[in-house]
Amino acid sequence: MRTNLSFALFLFGISLVHSVAASVVSVSPEQDLQHQLDIAQAGDHVILSAGVYLGNFTINKPLKLSGQEGAILDGQAQGHTLEIKAKNVVIQNLEIQNWGHNLTTLDAGIFVNTQAEHVQIQNNQFVGNSSGIWVDATPNIQITNNTIEGNEAVRSPDRGNGIHLYNVSGALVKNNEVWHTRDGIYMDTSNDNELNGNYLHDLRYGIHYMYSYTNIVTKNHTKNTRTGYALMQSKFLTVTDNLSENDVNYGMLMNFITKSTIENNKVIGVQNMRNTQMQHSQQRYQPEGKALFIYNSLFNKIHNNILADSDIGIHLTAGSEDNTFTGNAFISNTKQVKYVANRTQDWSLKQQGNYWSDYLGWDMNGDGIGDVTYEPNDGVDRLLWKYPTAKLLFNSPAIEILRWVQRQFPVLRSPGIIDSYPLMHQLQPMEQAS
Repeated sequence: MRTNLSFALFLFGISLVHSVAASVVSVSPEQDLQHQLDIAQAGDHVILSAGVYLGNFTINKPLKLSGQEGAILDGQAQGHTLEIKAKNVVIQNLEIQNWGHNLTTLDAGIFVNTQAEHVQIQNNQFVGNSSGIWVDATPNIQITNNTIEGNEAVRSPDRGNGIHLYNVSGALVKNNEVWHTRDGIYMDTSNDNELNGNYLHDLRYGIHYMYSYTNIVTKNHTKNTRTGYALMQSKFLTVTDNLSENDVNYGMLMNFITKSTIENNKVIGVQNMRNTQMQHSQQRYQPEGKALFIYNSLFNKIHNNILADSDIGIHLTAGSEDNTFTGNAFISNTKQVKYVANRTQDWSLKQQGNYWSDYLGWDMNGDGIGDVTYEPNDGVDRLLWKYPTAKLLFNSPAIEILRWVQRQFPVLRSPGIIDSYPLMHQLQPMEQAS
């Protein structure tokens, strides 16, 4: 008992000494900031007064570094403006700018090294030509309430990403705004992380996933990107309550996604035909805008999403089977579904299908389920996809005869999508949540 008590008192003494030793250190632009960071004690709070601090700075111990209004770290166009090499570091309320733009050396506004666990980066403003925040195999990091602006004058592939996370786990990336970088948030080979409430606009991809498992993507908003949510080569993703608004090629792209949940998302206005900025006088083919594009993706739950006002609601291809679709609302898309495959898929679950704004069936018993199966595409559609120039004959007697033959002889129908229990009305949020 006495031994345990002595040990407890010893630990208390260490904690007390540490708390007494920690102090607030005020620094002005006239001082050598790197020297002040080097001589600070673990746990100190270093506060920068307003002004510009030129250099490439490194933190090697647990510190809190914050700035008063107008405190700016300037990397002088080389390397990382700030590099973190210690655990339990907090960076907040700073303007960080003008770091290097060498993508090979991973130049970033803040570069977080592998050993820097439990780092918090919050309420900062970043402006630069390459990656704003690069996290290198670091667990349990929090990146919250930052703004990151890239340089629109730099060619998109050369800009770097707003927030780049490589081989991270336990990360929370929340309530950040990113624009004019390459991708907003890039998640590579990273498991058990959460992206929550970020606003990502005017980018290549808003959120980009590669080779990552069991991640949560929720309540984010993408706008004016080429692809809002690029989900690739990943499993066990939970993608819920996100918004894609006026993205161009794809609102959501699922490429080799397995056993994931895509629920309660809203994708609106993916209309490539209207985007004059993407057009070129020499361009022979303008790609279609797809609210949801599913490529070689299996065993996913795609439920209760709104896919609206786009060139195509869903394009399904390359063996994307054994997924479940129910409660989704397809509203005013030029083409609701594009699907070419070898077998028919029924998009309903437990006698509940999806809502289709162009459904012309009826509901005689008033149960909210259409009495006539909905079929979004027929053999003529598939013929036109295979031979696009045949669209010139779209309203011709030949096409009308083909459609009539299909109706009269169902045995001639090609495999496609059917909805055996189409909804007469769009589900309300309460019904969707259930």
